[in-house]
Amino acid sequence: MSIDLYYTAGSAPCRLVLLVAAALNLELNLKPLDLRAGEQLTPEFLQLNPQHTVPTIIDDGFSLNPPHTVPTIVDDGFSLWESRAISRYLVNKYGGAALYPEDPKARALVDQRLDFDLGTLYPRFATYFYPQVLAGAPADEALLKMLEEALKFLDTFLEGQKYAAGSELTLADLSLVATVSTIDAAGISIESYQSVNKWFTLVKSTAPKYDEANGQGVEMFRAFVAQLKAKTEL
Repeated sequence: MSIDLYYTAGSAPCRLVLLVAAALNLELNLKPLDLRAGEQLTPEFLQLNPQHTVPTIIDDGFSLNPPHTVPTIVDDGFSLWESRAISRYLVNKYGGAALYPEDPKARALVDQRLDFDLGTLYPRFATYFYPQVLAGAPADEALLKMLEEALKFLDTFLEGQKYAAGSELTLADLSLVATVSTIDAAGISIESYQSVNKWFTLVKSTAPKYDEANGQGVEMFRAFVAQLKAKTEL
């Protein structure tokens, strides 16, 4: 079994895949892509992933030269993108029942948290924050309030819960922690969300190889943001 992961370390979706691989004790062949250089737009990469997004996976029988910035997983000739689809695939194929329980109600709760991250929390962060650092736009207070509302939702979900979907670490936690750590690294305070803070501390200490799989990429993202902010302040 050999899986290539095309990714960029600062990306929260890419870090989710790294967290899942760490939890499953899977060794991935890491293929970093430079998105700003347009490596995800080469004809070779577009054959693997027409959406030219990261992360993406691919098998060891196919390689890109040069590698592209979209994380893609290709396993046994199988190419797949979208981080949560990749995560489900990995646990389904390589044994991650604890991460993605088979009980219908337990799995539905994990799916709801994943969908909340995908459809609400991360998009609200991205819509508020990225225009500021990438285009020099002023902070939009209305968009900030939308993000704060999403964080309040998460805080409510976590009240009285050890983890995001119950008493055990699941895919929901790995997805959400990639997003929350990114929000935190962007300088957006999460201190007022007590349940989120308690959970965040727990996941950082219990997710397998957290620092290697997520922490290092978070610091790269933090440095990237600082660099962009310095340019806009000149």
